[in-house]
Amino acid sequence: MFDTEIGTNIERAAKLLYDSELVAIPTETVYGLAANGLDSKAVLKIFNAKKRPLSNPLILHFKDIGSVAQYTGELPESAQKLAQKFWPGPFNPITG
Repeated sequence: MFDTEIGTNIERAAKLLYDSELVAIPTETVYGLAANGLDSKAVLKIFNAKKRPLSNPLILHFKDIGSVAQYTGELPESAQKLAQKFWPGPFNPITG
């Protein structure tokens, strides 16, 4: 079903993402399944691999607030302030 390749080669992972493939990545607590969120073929692979209903949206990650602007309307001032304070890195609305 899936070919599995284990390693730490960032360039290889980037190539796989570019080629519409999936990559497992470590996060603060678990491994995540990553794909190019702008590639519908790759996104569908995540839904299929996880047997996730299409009605359950995925999260997109951006490197900075400037990279968000081309995909959204105007960001509320509160969102801009949170991004400036916590970006990059995790944000927990309960503990900060």
